[in-house]
Amino acid sequence: MNDQKLISVIVPIYNVERYLEKCVNSILVQTYSNLEIILVDDGSPDNCPQLCDQLAKKDSRIVVVHKKNGGLSSARNAGIDIARGEYIGFVDSDDWCEPDMFENLAKALDESGCSLAVCGVEHNDENGKLLRSDCLDPGSLTIPQEQALSYFFDGKS
Repeated sequence: MNDQKLISVIVPIYNVERYLEKCVNSILVQTYSNLEIILVDDGSPDNCPQLCDQLAKKDSRIVVVHKKNGGLSSARNAGIDIARGEYIGFVDSDDWCEPDMFENLAKALDESGCSLAVCGVEHNDENGKLLRSDCLDPGSLTIPQEQALSYFFDGKS
């Protein structure tokens, strides 16, 4: 029996035809499989709308929303509006995820009782060479809500 909570992964998409397939494939191969993948085409002028539709035909977990361009927040909100998951995750369409990212985030939420989990990022050049890592030390850190908000809004974290 699958006792994994559904995670709705929202991917806002605009003019990222070059990166989109790698991004979506990295979500499809997650070790945490109970995912709803919401691709929000934010009126992209390139081939992203067609790519989204093609990707949705390959996996039933993919849902596509086509909308008029409204910007990143508007696209994320459009995804949130239809999300069915108990948890919501965001992935930028020019990024990709490590295969166990959502498993680790869900585990952190379950073990800590927290309502928000974040992970670090690595910055790579076009050839995949690591330029900079903004990753947390291995393990987890549990902090009060007020401190978490200050981390997000202080411009340093």
